[in-house]
Amino acid sequence: MIPPLPAPEAQPRTRNPPRAHDAVADDPMTQATLNPGTPLDLARVRAARVNQPAVARRIATLNARRSVKKDHQAAWLVRAIQCMDLTTLSGDDSYGRVERLCAKARRPLRADLLAALGLPQLQVGAVCVYHEMLAAAVPALAGSGIPVAVVSTGFPAGLSPMETKLREIELSVAAGATEVDIVISRRHALLHDWQAVYDEVKAFRAACGPAHLKAILATGELQTLENVARASWAAMMAGADFIKTSTGKEGVNATLDVSLVMARAIREYHEETGHVVGYKPAGGISSAKSALQYLALMKEELGNEWLLPDRFRFGASSLLTDIERQLEHHVTGAYSASWRHAMP
Repeated sequence: MIPPLPAPEAQPRTRNPPRAHDAVADDPMTQATLNPGTPLDLARVRAARVNQPAVARRIATLNARRSVKKDHQAAWLVRAIQCMDLTTLSGDDSYGRVERLCAKARRPLRADLLAALGLPQLQVGAVCVYHEMLAAAVPALAGSGIPVAVVSTGFPAGLSPMETKLREIELSVAAGATEVDIVISRRHALLHDWQAVYDEVKAFRAACGPAHLKAILATGELQTLENVARASWAAMMAGADFIKTSTGKEGVNATLDVSLVMARAIREYHEETGHVVGYKPAGGISSAKSALQYLALMKEELGNEWLLPDRFRFGASSLLTDIERQLEHHVTGAYSASWRHAMP
């Protein structure tokens, strides 16, 4: 049985290794908008700088560190499941696949594993689908408390006309989506047109109404870490509730160095405005070991408050399979074949 985890502490960042946290989150997502935004401060956006050698040294400490073990590792992996946006974004998605994914979201672990871990229940942070799949996802998750997220605004390239993007958001929210993952127009960031990035995200924020907005920066296409930092600031000022690394369709998706830059932008924005912004790395996170690195980074850079699903999410599909295998090994002492934990 994994030990009960304390509630997140009030104090900010700590360099100590994380202890086990309460294995069952209270609410997967608050309904109020996390970030009201601010007027655009171009001087502040342009002032964002990144010391690349320092970033590399900081990430090297994560890669060289010994991982947590045994009960504490199991508790961390349970938290990773709670913070997971279980995702299917394939061209061959069907209602049946989405319904199976939603069933997995409601019960991501087998009953015998839950019992052995001492967990009365467990569910993921959200389910993320295309707009056409909302008709299956919304009723399948009704009454579960699991948010339904949708990708929008011409995902993944974001090159649809602005009118189409706004209408797409409105239709998705009307269809039951409670979170909207939008994509910025990368050309604006590459041209350093931060006013355009701000105006675009602000319009998306207005179209979302009560739904949460997650701004995908497509960091693998922004060329420099300074562009990542400045795009993060522009999106947060425009009212993004989360900033997210990638669509999962780029050549380079979530990385620890990009995550460090975005986490520190979130921290500075919170310190300067008092507003809370969540973080979502997406794409390429498929192992339990890498999930632990991201969770450790969040704890050390942002504090325990960013270890809950209302402030942190993994955009993932195959990650759950590896976490299931690790938890079964924790319980039984033997690794199971990956096909025994196949996703829908």
